[in-house]
Amino acid sequence: MDATKLYFYIFGVLTIAGGIMGYAKAGSTASIIAGSISGILLLVGAWLLPTNQGAGLAVTLIVSVLLLLYFASKFMRTSAFMPAGLMSILSLIGIIVAVMAWMKK
Repeated sequence: MDATKLYFYIFGVLTIAGGIMGYAKAGSTASIIAGSISGILLLVGAWLLPTNQGAGLAVTLIVSVLLLLYFASKFMRTSAFMPAGLMSILSLIGIIVAVMAWMKK
């Protein structure tokens, strides 16, 4: 479970950083708000894993699915790897990690 927790901590921090970068580069308030909320939820989910594994996995899985839906559709429209392609890959990995951890639960 430590690797799962570590992945979602890293994913959460990267998501927050991406929101900040979106705001800094494009002045996108939506990026900083969505990135911060998504990142904080991933961090909370990772923090919950040791004590409440079911809730932590549910939070991280739901956020990962929502991020994948958003960024995969954006990647298909723009073909831009940054940030849409990278976030799609990280979200897909998040889904796989959460499902595998859930199956081991």
